[in-house]
Amino acid sequence: MTTWEDFSQKLKKDNPEKLAIIKTLADLESERIKQGISQKDFAEKIGMKQPQLAKIERLDSLPTLATLNRYARGLGKEIRLSIVTQ
Repeated sequence: MTTWEDFSQKLKKDNPEKLAIIKTLADLESERIKQGISQKDFAEKIGMKQPQLAKIERLDSLPTLATLNRYARGLGKEIRLSIVTQ
């Protein structure tokens, strides 16, 4: 059986950008749940249909930065990016 750690390590090597999106979405979804907001109510709040939100949360579709920002704003949060020298 593959563990989350195994999966995330493979993803980190293969596609670190995708892992960053998944982690950000997981944090946002966790916050939505913590705030006690249903998918249906939240989708309505951010101008989205519930099936569309469910598809994003299931990772059937990888959200764009614009969608992640929309999600974050609906929770009273914002996403900040930074550029760092490697």
